[in-house]
Amino acid sequence: MVNIKMKVLCLIVLTGFAIASATVYFEETFDSGWEDRWVQSTHKSDNGKFVWSAGKFYGDADKDKGIQTSQDAKFYALSGKFDKFSNEGKDLVVQFTVKHEQNIDCGGGYVKVFPSTLKQKEMHGESPYNIMFGPDICGPGTKKVHVIFNYKGQNLLVKKDIRCKDDVYTHLYTLIVKPDNTYEVKIDNSKVESGKLEDDWDFLKPKKIKDPEAKKPDDWDEREKIDDPNDKKPEDWEKPEHIPDPDAKKPDDWDDEMDGEWEPPMIDNPEFKGEWKPKQIDNPAYKGKWIHPEIDNPEYVADDKLYSYSDIGVIGFDLWQVKSGTIFDNILITDDVAHAEKVGKNLWEKTKDAEKKMKDSLDEAERKAREEEEAKKKKEDEDKKEEEDDDEDEENEDKKDEEDDHDHDHDDHDEL
Repeated sequence: MVNIKMKVLCLIVLTGFAIASATVYFEETFDSGWEDRWVQSTHKSDNGKFVWSAGKFYGDADKDKGIQTSQDAKFYALSGKFDKFSNEGKDLVVQFTVKHEQNIDCGGGYVKVFPSTLKQKEMHGESPYNIMFGPDICGPGTKKVHVIFNYKGQNLLVKKDIRCKDDVYTHLYTLIVKPDNTYEVKIDNSKVESGKLEDDWDFLKPKKIKDPEAKKPDDWDEREKIDDPNDKKPEDWEKPEHIPDPDAKKPDDWDDEMDGEWEPPMIDNPEFKGEWKPKQIDNPAYKGKWIHPEIDNPEYVADDKLYSYSDIGVIGFDLWQVKSGTIFDNILITDDVAHAEKVGKNLWEKTKDAEKKMKDSLDEAERKAREEEEAKKKKEDEDKKEEEDDDEDEENEDKKDEEDDHDHDHDDHDEL
């Protein structure tokens, strides 16, 4: 009995240790005092300013407060530091929320994860980073989720097209990088893309290359079909495409001396058969499409640590926006996928429906106000027109009275 109790106790202790071993490296929900934890870059003298706001509509006035871009056509450069760590051998989760309540036309909504060596006051667009992740929108053609990894000094763009959300509501973006060199991108806690790092980014040279020594043989015939050598063009094939209209008659009033020699108009020839081409037959010499043989690439070097960064210590916003109004919030960097999902449910999912409800209410109020304003203007225009019509009628009446008086005076003069 004692042994069973000890085993259960050990199991509880080990389970508790497994839960406790999950690490949150950075977490920011932008409560009061957030400015003390973030550093504004002074690399540019006219960087845009972030303000603390939940925006015009929200699900929870306090929980939904984040930092909002406040100036149009500006660069933004802000960063927060945390204790340096490496994700070697562990999952890496980068998560945050974005709300483009201004219905953004062109601008970034992503974050950059930097090494701890970043000089925050000097951060700018060329500052080396480890990972760039998040939505980017510019016009109808660019509505993507960026996932960019820095590998040996090169910024590598994902080769897949991952579409971002382009509405005005808050959305949760999550990047998971795993120690088996795979990844997953989630939006609103739902997977939208996943795969192998080696497949979806150009981290490494290709495993196979075309054999530089191989060449297609000169007699290799890739034509699947050929002209039938026994097919001959019929003798009566050639017919003109257009002929004079046989039903056309010279007009009776046509004068050859004045109008020139009359010619009937041309019409499509019903017997015209077009360009003759011989029938196609299977090519008896066809060998199929020639495939260039491949060999192992001598420059390919496997790397089982594509996912790994030895120094992660800063997260920042380094972006440009034409029209400001984006709100960033709920930033999380952890090694626990389940914890990140739970945080997303608590901070995003709990308020998203209320946010939409408030937005719908605002839209309805704006619609009613717009209709009332339009009705008011219409009434004013009608009243004005009615008043002008009355003035015109009165003016016409006065004019008529004057004419009647004039006619009366004229009649009196005739009688005299």
